[in-house]
Amino acid sequence: MGEIFQLLKRGNKSAMLAAIINTIISIIKGVAYMYTGNVAMFAETMHSLGDAANQFFVFVGSALSKKAPTEKYPNGFGRLVNLVLLGAVLIVGIMAFETIVEGYHHVVHPTESSGFIINLLVLGVATLLETFVLFKAMKEILHEIEVEASGPSVFAKSFANLGRAKPATKLVFMEDLVATLGGLLAIIAVLIAHFTAFHRAEGLASMVIGVMMFFVVGKVFLDNAAGVIGQADEEMENKIGELVMADPDVKDIQGLTVIKEGEDLHVELEIEVDPKLTVAAADDIKDRLEEKIMAEKGVVDVTIEIDEEDEIMSWKNRSEPTTE
Repeated sequence: MGEIFQLLKRGNKSAMLAAIINTIISIIKGVAYMYTGNVAMFAETMHSLGDAANQFFVFVGSALSKKAPTEKYPNGFGRLVNLVLLGAVLIVGIMAFETIVEGYHHVVHPTESSGFIINLLVLGVATLLETFVLFKAMKEILHEIEVEASGPSVFAKSFANLGRAKPATKLVFMEDLVATLGGLLAIIAVLIAHFTAFHRAEGLASMVIGVMMFFVVGKVFLDNAAGVIGQADEEMENKIGELVMADPDVKDIQGLTVIKEGEDLHVELEIEVDPKLTVAAADDIKDRLEEKIMAEKGVVDVTIEIDEEDEIMSWKNRSEPTTE
């Protein structure tokens, strides 16, 4: 039990914060929907409820993925977070389907909802809270990739570096981005329905919110399916390749692979050295490189093979443009 609590302390904090806030938001929205019968409020209730459950599972998965390797599972539990996220998106998918169906029914059979002021207040407060969580997720992305930013630049830099974020943080970011946009859309729909008597606006808003939720489902599914299979991290391969080639005793790199498993990186490296070097000298090179590579953020293990120089340059930085 003590080990579980220690692991939970290392879980993704953005996911836990988002889960707590979305639970509160879903309860408030649910009560408002029961009182007013507003279909846009129903869509937002389902959205927040799905997000809360999703983000709680993300928090647990990100924590358990940090469990140390065991004799039975020598490769560790890094991919567990990807598996949890694949399961979590099913929840969002179900909520998205229900949201679209309810919205469709309201478009076909529009009805007038009550509690205009209540709807606006609840949606306004909820959207502000979602914006706060979104901003925290943006800050978390920049913290993970060690990028400094403040003020408006946080928004631009977090969007630009979203692909480098950890799977759990990326999911929180995407869900709360859609939640914030969905809240604004619901507010607009409530205003239109109230002042123009176009009550179908609320149903249309519900359907659009459901479609946005399905977009998150698709994006997260594809990203984490790749993580479960084992995805190469080309950016880190280039970085480690430059680090290795900077060593004066390394003549070439025959092979370099960096596999991402959840938040962990596994490095496999094959280098060429001067064939005249002694075994002891080659071993020193290996130890030196292993120490440098292990110092890189996210790297959990390194496998290095050494071969003699063949005088044919094999290594080429993948970020460099290819020439015919």
